[in-house]
Amino acid sequence: MNAPVALSVRGLCKSFGALVVAQSIDVDLVPGARVGLIGPNGAGKTTFVNLLTGFLHPDAGTISLGGLSIEMMPPEKRVHHGLARTHQINTLLSEFCVRDNVAVAIAEREKFAWRMMRYRPQWRACLEEAQARLTEMGIGHIGDRIVRELPYGQQRLLEIAIALALKPRVLLLDEPAAGVPSAEAHHIHDVLVRLPSDIAILIIEHDMDVIFRFAREIIVLVQGRVLRRAAPAEIAVDPEVRAVYLGRTVI
Repeated sequence: MNAPVALSVRGLCKSFGALVVAQSIDVDLVPGARVGLIGPNGAGKTTFVNLLTGFLHPDAGTISLGGLSIEMMPPEKRVHHGLARTHQINTLLSEFCVRDNVAVAIAEREKFAWRMMRYRPQWRACLEEAQARLTEMGIGHIGDRIVRELPYGQQRLLEIAIALALKPRVLLLDEPAAGVPSAEAHHIHDVLVRLPSDIAILIIEHDMDVIFRFAREIIVLVQGRVLRRAAPAEIAVDPEVRAVYLGRTVI
């Protein structure tokens, strides 16, 4: 029996004039998948994520989430159906405390008008769940901190906590370690390996150490097309992949 598919992409195409950024991409993610997406600058990695999340619309192709066609859905509806992401540059509410940031995501998940319910029981329930989520990630002690005062590594962890609070079936991590000082990067690594095992995860990351420690499979994207999908050990020695990276080792 074939494994169920959490996310299925077929024939995804996108161009900006003469510039082709997605060429007939086919990708499946099963529940619990841990897949890395790598490629040189300009390969189309973030464009691919923007197509999945609805910030861009494909010229052709289909995107299915748990069997539901989503390619024409706006981003917020895709979130409600179980597709969440983090961003290269975080999008946090910097003047709010950490706990409130997560509680807002929970309120939106439950379709509460959170700005109008901050003193109602529903908001207290959101805050309690938010604190529990932070504790699960090992950052419960910073719940009262104002986001703009946090070290950047903790801000990246908070963004992952917000994405998890949406209860996704599929989580797209867009460079979660980007900009994080090496002294803090191990915290990102620790959180990634503890993410819920039932969620399908696609991670984009330039840090090959992060990719090779986390992913069970790696997709190599080049000029908007899938060059190779294989286990990390195979990707590391693949001559075409090495050529893409200008002859450098990918581990």
